[in-house]
Amino acid sequence: MQNVMIVGAGKGGTAILKILKESEVLNVYVVIDRNLDAPGMKLAQQEGIKIGTEWYPFLNDNIDIIIEVTGDDRVFQSLRNTKSKKTVLIPGSVAFLFSTLMEEKEELLKKHQNESYFQELIFNATNDGMVVINHHGTIILFNRRAEEMMGVKKDQAIGEFVIDVISESRLPIILETRRIETNQEMVLGNGRKIITTRIPIMEENGELIGAVAVFKDITEVVNLAEEITNLKEIQTMLQAIIHSSDDAISVVDENGRGILINPAYTRITGLTEDRVIGKPATADISEGESMHMKVLQTRRAVRGVPMRVGPNEKEVIVNVAPIIVNGKLKGSVGVIHDMSEMKSLSRELNRARQIIRKLEAKYTFEDIIGTSDEMMLAIEQAKLGAKTPATVLLRGESGTGKELFAHAIHNASDRKYNKFIRVNCAAISESLLESELFGYEEGAFSGAVRGGKRGLFEEANNGSIFLDEIGELSANTQAKLLRVLQENEIIRVGGTKPITINVRIVAATNVNLEKGIAAGTFREDLYYRLNRMPIQIPPLRKRKDEIPALCERLIQKINRDYGRNVEGITSAALIQLMAYNWPGNVRELENILGRAIIFMNYTETFIDVHHLPELNNRKTINEIPVSSITIEETSPLQQTLAEMIEVYEANIIQQTLKRLNGNKTLTAKTLGLSVRNLYYKLDKYEIEKNSTQ
Repeated sequence: MQNVMIVGAGKGGTAILKILKESEVLNVYVVIDRNLDAPGMKLAQQEGIKIGTEWYPFLNDNIDIIIEVTGDDRVFQSLRNTKSKKTVLIPGSVAFLFSTLMEEKEELLKKHQNESYFQELIFNATNDGMVVINHHGTIILFNRRAEEMMGVKKDQAIGEFVIDVISESRLPIILETRRIETNQEMVLGNGRKIITTRIPIMEENGELIGAVAVFKDITEVVNLAEEITNLKEIQTMLQAIIHSSDDAISVVDENGRGILINPAYTRITGLTEDRVIGKPATADISEGESMHMKVLQTRRAVRGVPMRVGPNEKEVIVNVAPIIVNGKLKGSVGVIHDMSEMKSLSRELNRARQIIRKLEAKYTFEDIIGTSDEMMLAIEQAKLGAKTPATVLLRGESGTGKELFAHAIHNASDRKYNKFIRVNCAAISESLLESELFGYEEGAFSGAVRGGKRGLFEEANNGSIFLDEIGELSANTQAKLLRVLQENEIIRVGGTKPITINVRIVAATNVNLEKGIAAGTFREDLYYRLNRMPIQIPPLRKRKDEIPALCERLIQKINRDYGRNVEGITSAALIQLMAYNWPGNVRELENILGRAIIFMNYTETFIDVHHLPELNNRKTINEIPVSSITIEETSPLQQTLAEMIEVYEANIIQQTLKRLNGNKTLTAKTLGLSVRNLYYKLDKYEIEKNSTQ
């Protein structure tokens, strides 16, 4: 439905408002007039339609059609210069309309005047008033109809000077000029509108003996003429509105035969008037049934029906409404919306979404939700690291958002306009990883492409490379990576010439690199190069207060991905999520929310408890007081081997620290650890925290 603004609330504006408020396809959004007492303003208030004294505040994208009926060209020009291109401006009147209406009015009045002229010659046999004066201006004849119209009795008029009885009379002037005044309009003192003919009465010898006025009450006739004028004006305006619409409009009679189409109808369907007007409503249908015929049968409107119309079988959406006048079905009107433009926009939107998804760095620090002290510290460290070229090592459990941090670091650095390459070191086989990272020369191995291939480090030159699962690198690849960090250069597989590169490395791991050093699977010198700026990302169980905000953000993301419209999560469901310890961290939270949304009905808008799977908490090392744990107390049925080893390691560290009276430097030396590594383990196992408890 298109919104209409009416500017001007006088007679014309009021008449238009009365017609449009009955329309099924046009909605009067606002009526504007500087006079709040104008009839159109009062009618708009009664109908619950917005009103205003200025049109400018209401001129926005909601307005589709403006009807200007003030008659002020300045208002029309201002509207035309201010409106948007898609808004249709229709003038309240046009020159040819006034001309035509005036001619019709004159013809109508002339017809009544002629009838009055001939009829008023018959004195009391006519229904017209008649007054006759002598050459002195004294009334000598005053018929019954004149009595009714003048409100003066015949006895009171006869013998009196005409001006004393009828102050507006021009009969004395007729005596002076001896000229006939025919069909003159006049308003009597009592408000009656009359049309009168005044004739001097002459004898055959030319002597003036008096004058006669024959007059007819035309109050009702003039009112009728004004109504006809308004109706024709409204008809012209509505026709202009229909023809200016970009949507196809067709009207059929009660028998289903076409009586009107607009130019947009021909443009969209390809059918001209001669193929539609007077033809059955099925003439434009290329697939499906006629909605016009369905509406005529049911007398009920139909909306949003997909169809194919015209010889080109154009896809459209059809709205059809019945035309009912005084309870009688007179036909139906249909509006056809072209779907081709909407489909084109949809395709463009899908392409834009694909491009966005392929952007190499999609997230910024604004996408990271964090309010806990640990998370805020990690974010501040990451922001600091983004401003330097230093290598960053992101540490944290799987699913905590290490890749999100890597994206944000790149986008906050001066390299953000260059490439951001992501590499999962655990997802690429050891035999391929080296050639993928560093590239290869022609003939380096069987199947090598001609001319060789650039590696990911070369692709990321002047940008950033994110090495996820860095702890999974082979010893040979670790050595080459160390060269990159030390010398800022690489050597392709099968090549001898070093290639200088300028790449920021952001590494991530969820494994204990210190254990890898102790086991001999990870190079200690590479560890020190990578660990220049370590950032510990806390697990979700340590920042449960952030779960509500995370749920809100993740639900928005899942809605976009799945085309759903879930509004949020209930308090009961949120309490259940807060009680869980989230071993899979944010990734597990997203998985559970996504699973819940998939199985929700489309009518449901909030995730509730029954939508969530059963969440069973599993004790973690951080929840077990280290001071009360010994290796003998741990049952294999309750914990995995890795967990048992961590419990044992925590117990050994705590006992050694206690035996050495809390001397951390001596404890690290006794256990063969670096002081930094010891502090990491103390924080990981919360040993000092548990000791104070």
